[in-house]
Amino acid sequence: MQKQEILETLKKVRENSRKRNFDQTVDLIINLKQLDLKKEDHKQDFFVNLPYGRGKKVKLCCLADEELRKEAESNCDKVIMHNDFSKLKKQDIKRLAEENNFFIAQANLMPEVAKIFGRILGPRGKMPNPKAGCVVPGNVNLKPLVAKLQKTIRVTTKNEPIIKVAIGIESMKDEELADNAMTVYSSLEHELPQGKNNINSILFKTTMGKPIKVGEKDEQVKGK
Repeated sequence: MQKQEILETLKKVRENSRKRNFDQTVDLIINLKQLDLKKEDHKQDFFVNLPYGRGKKVKLCCLADEELRKEAESNCDKVIMHNDFSKLKKQDIKRLAEENNFFIAQANLMPEVAKIFGRILGPRGKMPNPKAGCVVPGNVNLKPLVAKLQKTIRVTTKNEPIIKVAIGIESMKDEELADNAMTVYSSLEHELPQGKNNINSILFKTTMGKPIKVGEKDEQVKGK
């Protein structure tokens, strides 16, 4: 996939997407082929740092004890202290999962985090993840991690051979969206067992718009 192809597709996406009263998300959808997701090395689950970020603030929740409290309160949107873990109800944890994009946890608390938060955060892909740097020591400086997470997305196949990630919002420039998309594509190509041979098709869409395939001709788009 070339950057010029992405730019041409994004132009069609904009031309065929009605203006809404909110800043729509721009999604990148990649359909995969010749993968057996029962095999561990065929599953995809990694993090990508977008050069231009998501275009919107990423919300962070920190699970900490007193050692990390000051750093957490200075850098994160929400802080849950260790001594409050047991007070949380199932509905409270669900609300936290809905409101926050990433969870950061102090490493020594992870056994309790897994026990109390795991059933809800796990299926949502929001457990504090070492791959994203979200499991930290108590004496860490959180500022660099928080800055990095503002531009981080998770790329995963889940249970189907398809990748769907938000690469930005409508108000961003096409050049920025294209660079973000190229970063995801290049990272995925590197991770796939057969590289680009495992990629079947690539599409872009806005939240309320129709998906448009890279390479799709104008008459095909209009015929949808």
